[in-house]
Amino acid sequence: MQKQFENLRASEIYCPTCKAPRPVRERLLLVLPTGEIHAYRCVTCGETLGTREVKAPGGLVVPR
Repeated sequence: MQKQFENLRASEIYCPTCKAPRPVRERLLLVLPTGEIHAYRCVTCGETLGTREVKAPGGLVVPR
């Protein structure tokens, strides 16, 4: 994969509820030891339209 696409974020996604491409907001859903999961939500109706996983560099270090 090319390095320029590693941090790709969506600005608009087709919303089946609105039946048109709509702007989206990214919302943090879950923090995992391997990274974070974000959800894309429609600005108009609030429908969840997709997710994006951000991998943590080197993983999470938990002190003992």
